[in-house]
Amino acid sequence: MMTGLPGVAPEAAIMERIDAIAATRDDALAVAAAVRADELLALGEAILERWLQAHGATPTRQTLEGFRLLALHRQAAKGDPGFNACRETCRELVYHRNLIRLDAAHPETPRRLRLAAMVARHLALFIDGRLQAAALGEFCCSSRPLREHDATLHE
Repeated sequence: MMTGLPGVAPEAAIMERIDAIAATRDDALAVAAAVRADELLALGEAILERWLQAHGATPTRQTLEGFRLLALHRQAAKGDPGFNACRETCRELVYHRNLIRLDAAHPETPRRLRLAAMVARHLALFIDGRLQAAALGEFCCSSRPLREHDATLHE
């Protein structure tokens, strides 16, 4: 999925790409809206692939409701109820992709792409947090376990 940049961790390359899409000028976003929407969905898949690979699983190639991202989420959530905290984030990323693909020429498309980028970023932050603290997600998307860990480091 992501070839990455030499010397850059995959998660950093994913975040850099999400940020680059979000920072793109409106006119440039409008020209390649469908491509960017599909790219953000693919970045979401790459994010969940990282989670699965980190836990020794082979990411599925199947789809759920027509989307691999949803199948990857289902696979990742098996046996881990706290992982369901990002289910709606995955669905929202699919929603934004569909909305953009439905009418890429819509005047709101650049804003919609930025929203999709924010959702993809949220998913990346959640997964990175879960990789650091398994309890993340017990309080919706709360970063409480990470904050508590940081507080003990500074004591």
